[in-house]
Amino acid sequence: MDYKSLYEKILDIDTKIRYVTICDMDGRITHTGHRKGVKKILSPRESIEAITMATNSWKLRNKVSNKIGKGKYAIAEYEKIKRITIPFGGEHLIYLTTETDADHSKIIDNILKYLSE
Repeated sequence: MDYKSLYEKILDIDTKIRYVTICDMDGRITHTGHRKGVKKILSPRESIEAITMATNSWKLRNKVSNKIGKGKYAIAEYEKIKRITIPFGGEHLIYLTTETDADHSKIIDNILKYLSE
């Protein structure tokens, strides 16, 4: 898969997307970046820690997936951002943040559409 192309498609979905990272389930980053002009909230070290926590959360969710089904996405809303994580290909994760007023349903639907192509 062309991760740079996927990254660019995701960033083009909505101008309210702030940050996109594509990584494997061990947190190794394949492609990452912020939208131009976006003020970074987390330091690079904090961003890596957040990605590590997200991959670990998906590993825990997968332990019960045989009973509840595979996870499609997870979303968390904070005072300053929304965070969306979407597993794909069995061993990868899309981790992105948006502005709080972003239409997360539209963003998620478009990403899932890209992944199914």
